[in-house]
Amino acid sequence: MARKPARLTDQLRAAITASGKSLGQIARESSIDVATICRFIHDKGGLSMAGLDQIAECLGVSLNTSRKDK
Repeated sequence: MARKPARLTDQLRAAITASGKSLGQIARESSIDVATICRFIHDKGGLSMAGLDQIAECLGVSLNTSRKDK
């Protein structure tokens, strides 16, 4: 049975946690407010696609998407 791919937001939350960087450091490097990142981490708010890209670039990760079967 095929495993369901993780959502982009879940992938990014995992990457943030695994990065070893503080939220303050990620905020400075991505130019996104630390409160916004904190809300995102705790699933209390979202990020724009640009925000997802900025944090992924800051962390040096690539987020993977796959097409859902119909």
